[in-house]
Amino acid sequence: MAKSVMSTSTETVGGQSPVAVSATGLRKSYGDKTVLDGIDLRIPAGSVFALLGPNGAGKTTVVKILSTLIGADGGQVRVAGHDLAADPQAVRAAIGVTGQFSAVDGLITGEENMLLMADLHHLSKREGRRVTADLLERFDLTAAATKPASTYSGGMKRRLDIAMTLVGSPRIIFLDEPTTGLDPRSRHSMWQIIRELVTDGVTVFLTTQYLEEADELADRIAVLNDGRIAAEGTAEELKRLVPGGHIRLRFTDPAAYRSAASALREATRDDAALTLHIPSDGSQRELRSVLDWLDSVGIEADELTVHTPDLDDVFFALTDGAGVPDQRKETTR
Repeated sequence: MAKSVMSTSTETVGGQSPVAVSATGLRKSYGDKTVLDGIDLRIPAGSVFALLGPNGAGKTTVVKILSTLIGADGGQVRVAGHDLAADPQAVRAAIGVTGQFSAVDGLITGEENMLLMADLHHLSKREGRRVTADLLERFDLTAAATKPASTYSGGMKRRLDIAMTLVGSPRIIFLDEPTTGLDPRSRHSMWQIIRELVTDGVTVFLTTQYLEEADELADRIAVLNDGRIAAEGTAEELKRLVPGGHIRLRFTDPAAYRSAASALREATRDDAALTLHIPSDGSQRELRSVLDWLDSVGIEADELTVHTPDLDDVFFALTDGAGVPDQRKETTR
């Protein structure tokens, strides 16, 4: 079904990259509780977008709205080039959704699960069997195809779940915490599957509680907190928002170390290790400035490394009320 809408599965805004999903002022409340308080999103086609946030932040609510499962209270949304409110059926034809709880029926075989999905997409029996065989092979499930899905491991069930999602050839896939409960090996296997989907041109909207997962996969990351997007950018941009980054200079020549320490008053000294820590946001501009200064005074460091906070630091700063400096608005643009 999705193949029929592939030509309109994205839109181009202002001559920029094609947009797979866009939302402006997205709002949702349950009684007196505001879950989403004016969310803006713009997700380029053929990319991985990760939405992070603490439990109860509204990540799953965003996915449910964008995938037409529930309605929003306000805002404008376009998915795959279609207005969500005006043409939800066209949106459904262009997307796939895999939740944190598997949709696999354990009472039937993996192959039967796939064929059932093919029937739901109105594929002919011949085409359904072809697509089923191709996807089972792609997801390394051919050997287990005739076994009841209840006998599958957690990782196998998750692979089958995504394979079922791909039966309709969606160009946008929503993965709501797809690796929750998986062991590290299965999680890495799932990461490879997601990379392959994007290589094929699919857009992936990912929610996850694993910050390493977002760091590893996502082209852009947004952090949702208290119903709003607290920050958005690449992983590297977000890491530069949090204080604590520094450039580390290590010397083997004590004289060179003392000269550099005398000149770099803002640096933190470690006399035993002959190292200096210079506060830095990790930007190329600051690194170049330090290198140019070393050249100008004829001091050579034996080792230079750049350290930036990780996504854990970003997550805690954005969601525990501590906040980050105001310059994040400029950095993440």
